[in-house]
Amino acid sequence: MEIQTDLQSKLDATGLFEARYVAFLETITHLRPRLHRYCARMTGSVLDGEDVMQEAVFEAYRKLDTFDDSRALNPWLFRIAHNRCIDFLRRRQVREEAEAAAVGPETVPPIETPGREIDRAVERLVVNLPPKERACVLLKDVFEYSLDEIADLVDSTVGGVKAALNRGRAKLTTLPKTVGTESATSRETLELLRLYVDRFNRRDWDGVRELASADARLRVADCFAGRLADSPYFVEYERPIVPWRMALGRVDGETVVLILRDDVDGLTPFSVIRLAVFGKQIVGITDYIKSSWVLEAAGSVAVEGA
Repeated sequence: MEIQTDLQSKLDATGLFEARYVAFLETITHLRPRLHRYCARMTGSVLDGEDVMQEAVFEAYRKLDTFDDSRALNPWLFRIAHNRCIDFLRRRQVREEAEAAAVGPETVPPIETPGREIDRAVERLVVNLPPKERACVLLKDVFEYSLDEIADLVDSTVGGVKAALNRGRAKLTTLPKTVGTESATSRETLELLRLYVDRFNRRDWDGVRELASADARLRVADCFAGRLADSPYFVEYERPIVPWRMALGRVDGETVVLILRDDVDGLTPFSVIRLAVFGKQIVGITDYIKSSWVLEAAGSVAVEGA
């Protein structure tokens, strides 16, 4: 999913992130895997979750002057991330459908719930809940926030949070433990992606450029957002730190390009690239090579032909 974001629009002039913003990213490195995990579960995708988290972090950076440094940074960042997730769900027109499905009594009888014993499989099932229930279950049962903290984060009351928790937990107990997330990719798109991978592995940069539109967008977490034509993207892959090659694959059912590290254990997926295709051209590249937590949060990673 290619979205014109605030971050892109602010950086279009040069594409490169300013040093002050990069320094801010470094100060919150320890918080970003948890933020990503929350956004990934709210959006239902580890890739969409990373995109939303990047936007949230940039918004926080722009609002630093308004932050009360006598308060904890983590809840403040989570609230911004939560609001970005809700905005994302609105854009995807999921919120209206989810809220319609949530119509029912405001309270439910106490039941046996996963609580803090919630496992990774159930954690991924929360995508089936309406946004408020999804957020409350995640924040309480996965991230262990208090009811008061959750009420502040989701702009509700403690009573509203309790009701949402009861509804959400009750629904989770009725869901199957696995939910299919496979997305279909057309044959023409698969052929284009395989050609991209083949040319990239041969370092045929002119050939790769031929596959992209003239105004194709590039986004590399933590360093660049702008036009592919204005970026030093291919130069960076000419001087790799570790041996690598690319392969087509799937992450949580979505077709992507995987970067495989060639080490003593063989070829191992260590990063992912999402390509946006329109017609017969690549119109967007999002490279998550600097976001190691993305693949770590994925439920399934498969390499084509493996």
